[in-house]
Amino acid sequence: MATIEQTPATQDSAKAGASETYGDSHGEMSTGLTHSKLAFWLFLSSDCLFFGAFITAYLLYRGSPNQVGPGPKDLFDIPFTSATSFILLMSSLTMVLALAAIQRGDHRRVKIWLLATCLLGATFVGGQVFEFTEFSREGLKVDTSLFGSTFYILTGFHGLHVLIGIVWLLSLWAMSTRGRLSQEKSESVEIAGLYWHFVDVVWIILFTVIYLVPQPGT
Repeated sequence: MATIEQTPATQDSAKAGASETYGDSHGEMSTGLTHSKLAFWLFLSSDCLFFGAFITAYLLYRGSPNQVGPGPKDLFDIPFTSATSFILLMSSLTMVLALAAIQRGDHRRVKIWLLATCLLGATFVGGQVFEFTEFSREGLKVDTSLFGSTFYILTGFHGLHVLIGIVWLLSLWAMSTRGRLSQEKSESVEIAGLYWHFVDVVWIILFTVIYLVPQPGT
């Protein structure tokens, strides 16, 4: 039986075809996403499930007829929380500016915008800590009621995400100050930006559900 000998040209053609179909193992997949981005999108999808479960639990228990202790209408300071929410949303803008700066190789502005994003995020977390302290003084603790438990867990879980994002961005800022964050590594800033925007979008949902949607029976 005759055999077909593969020449270097046919081997290169086969490799090219495989690369187009399945993507380069170190580059982009057929979806147009790199492996890092795809893995990160999967992580964000799983995180959405966690937040969805917490939000559902909060909505179920916030209007419990057997609730003990103060409720949302007794505690929430909408203007204050609106101000801290606006600060967090503005950090998405500075994150976009940081990504644009690294993509054009402007290392000075990368450092400025990354640090600005961290400061805005830290301000939001500080406002959240202040709010928690005030609520505790007025009688709402984690073990006061189901409303208190779900409120603190939900908003605290989000606050933890913001803190993780701040640490992540500070590490990128440190890399930039040492000259280790080159234009070719802009994807690392882009992925951090995806995380930061995700955290901001989640907060928009939480702010609406927790602070703006009226409690049943009010």
